[in-house]
Amino acid sequence: MAATKIGHGLAKALGIKLHYRNELNDEIRRGESVFSSQTAATYVEEEPRSIEWVQDTLPSGPELVEYCRSLFPFLAWIGSYNLQWLAGDLVAGITIGAVVVPQGMAYAVLANLSPEFGLYTSFMGVLIYWFFATSKDITIGPVAVMSTLVGQIVAKAAKTHKKIPGHVIASALAVIAGCIIIFIGLIRCGWIVDLIPLVSISAFMTGSAINIAVGQVPTMMGITGFSTRDATYKVFINTLKGLPRTKLDAAMGLTALAMLYLIRSACKFLAKKFPQRSKLIFFISTLRTAFVILLYTLISYLVNRNHRSKPLFKILQKVPRGFKAAAVPTINSEIISTFSGDLPATVIVLLIEHIAISKSFGRINNYIINPSQEMVAIGVTNILGPFLGAYPATGSFSRTAIKSKAGVRTPFAGVITAVVVLLAIYALPAVFFYIPSASLSAVIIHAVGDLITPPNTVYQFWRVSPLEVPIFFAGVIVTVFTTIEYGIYTTIAASFAILVFRIIKAKGRFLGKVKVHSVAGESVIGSDSKPFLTGDNGTFTKSGGTHEDAHSRNIFLPIDHGDGSNPEIDVLTPYPGIYIYRFSEGFNYPNANHYLDQLTNHIFATTRRTNADHYARPGDRPWNDPGPRRGKAPADHSDRPTLKAVILDFSAVNNVDITCVQQLIDVRNQLDQYTSPSVVDWHFTSINNRWTKRALVSAGFGYPTLPAGEGHHHRWRPIFSVAEIGGSDSAASAAEHDANEKELKEQRLRQQVSGNSDNITPDSKSIASISDLKEPNIKSYRRAAVINGLNRPLFHIDLTSALQSAIANVEARDEIKQTHDQPVGLV
Repeated sequence: MAATKIGHGLAKALGIKLHYRNELNDEIRRGESVFSSQTAATYVEEEPRSIEWVQDTLPSGPELVEYCRSLFPFLAWIGSYNLQWLAGDLVAGITIGAVVVPQGMAYAVLANLSPEFGLYTSFMGVLIYWFFATSKDITIGPVAVMSTLVGQIVAKAAKTHKKIPGHVIASALAVIAGCIIIFIGLIRCGWIVDLIPLVSISAFMTGSAINIAVGQVPTMMGITGFSTRDATYKVFINTLKGLPRTKLDAAMGLTALAMLYLIRSACKFLAKKFPQRSKLIFFISTLRTAFVILLYTLISYLVNRNHRSKPLFKILQKVPRGFKAAAVPTINSEIISTFSGDLPATVIVLLIEHIAISKSFGRINNYIINPSQEMVAIGVTNILGPFLGAYPATGSFSRTAIKSKAGVRTPFAGVITAVVVLLAIYALPAVFFYIPSASLSAVIIHAVGDLITPPNTVYQFWRVSPLEVPIFFAGVIVTVFTTIEYGIYTTIAASFAILVFRIIKAKGRFLGKVKVHSVAGESVIGSDSKPFLTGDNGTFTKSGGTHEDAHSRNIFLPIDHGDGSNPEIDVLTPYPGIYIYRFSEGFNYPNANHYLDQLTNHIFATTRRTNADHYARPGDRPWNDPGPRRGKAPADHSDRPTLKAVILDFSAVNNVDITCVQQLIDVRNQLDQYTSPSVVDWHFTSINNRWTKRALVSAGFGYPTLPAGEGHHHRWRPIFSVAEIGGSDSAASAAEHDANEKELKEQRLRQQVSGNSDNITPDSKSIASISDLKEPNIKSYRRAAVINGLNRPLFHIDLTSALQSAIANVEARDEIKQTHDQPVGLV
């Protein structure tokens, strides 16, 4: 009260009119915005105050406690760790260990460092990450693109600061970049990565892969005499000029590369021919890198054992045993000046690759990552790693895909990988002496080859958002003709420019009046002769009719009354298992992740799984949902409905882009997995733009979900997703196969228990939506015309028709399910 008096006194002294144009002092007349048919009392909406915004923004006490707990996610699942999880982690951890050892040494050479620094980086990355991880699939360590950037920085520093060793600069870079990233993560600003659209990530991966592959060809061929750190086109031209200078290294490099692709192709063929042996074949394919390196190391030993001082082709030679570079990182102004100009690109590369990979694999494996916490994990790894000689590390696509397909259960698999790397550091340096450099270059080329975006994906870009295709090509071309950093800057800046242009040049549309009826078959819904719903669900009037002759009509308000509507009004859910979600500020790449995380979090908190017996044993549960602690009964969510349909209100959306549409596909797959063996219908209403419809249709929206095969979970194909790289051999494909196998087993078990011989799966069917018809104002005759295309039955003109369609689909599907669930009588 005293503060209010002081405030009023200051306002009077400064001449501020607190009650200027205060409509609350005027006579209040009865109106729709004041009174509601559901309440007899008046409601006067008050303006929000600044203190309310502060209270909503600042964290409360419980939120601070939750924040501290969220810094160590392993505490949520480590207490439920079991032998079944350990078995999966052992297999995945050992597999990744066998892959990361040769890759780590190859990437260290790419970074202009000695091979052992790749091992140090690999060890610290997998050892530290699991404490802070929100992703079970990610493997942190040396990666090709980051190693290339470090190599460029070290090469430039070697010319200007010859007295500073390269590994000292690389370690200092890791610490500084780690401090920046951990600060962003601690203040929970992980949303900053949403400013990087998917097309930028795609162009970055493609341009970087071309840059790295072309840069490794000279080493693989034994061609010298020019710098492989030049722009990609210069390296390519110089390589062609240097072909006459090809050495014996080419025999070790080209054949190794051919063998890597041959083994992968053979394993892919055998997996299709012998699907029952697919798991064994997968592990054989995964270990091809280690096999090829060991084979060519043996060949190198036989050739060069009598030529150790002057080998016939380039080999790694001496690799020290143990952590010889362990020390406190040296950081001063002179060292920082060597990489200060490259620091923004370093931070972007560390984030863009890791977050893109973790989000993609989280969606396909049905868990949600926390980008801010992932930044904390990256930051801590890069701050502590240099104490053992590590250079900047982030999430690796190739190793993450292998880890996911290997059946990893928890982030603890990283500890097992660390043990494998530790054994290599102390037990295998003598073997590393004879590894051919050309074979390591072949390993790098093979690893980055899958990162190049195929033409079909670019065509999908064109179908969804034609404006973003030139951005993709601009990023790739700039990367090829300049550097990776400039390619990243180009795509981010161009995407942001298009976003701003769309916002500034947005066009409104004038609206007119049309009388609309919804029809099902030959009958008009809501007519007196045939009411739409026989029961009272609190949504539709039984009498039907238009606004002119109906006693009531339906409106849709926010459940939390965030629009300022009367909080005393009880806003009902539209229908059990059906959710209506309205976008408030458009739907584009900067806000897509935030929107869809809010959507999925609310759905998971208010629904239950369709299959209540999805986890038969504690070890079947995922690490991010370990269930109750030992001795405690599981929470009873039987009162919650199962998810049936999602209705998205696009009235505030004008344009969409590749990133937001891809995230819609990811969430669709995630929710289909959550509701398996049933399906989720996606309805869209008030779409204002034909190009938006084209983008959604290109992604598979607008029509009912097609029936999948018996016991099979249908995965919607992405536009571009790092988890899908590799096609039928991708991690996403493997996850779908595992889900289908599990569903088939559960379905057979249910049939054995029930004794039901009917194998029809009605839940996989979706009834076509109700068409919205308009009645044109034509004097000579009257006829009905369809407003939306019949080929897009799940695009609706308003929320009412969308909800009618969703309810009709759900109830029709339930009727089919009840029919087929009846016991089959045998005569």
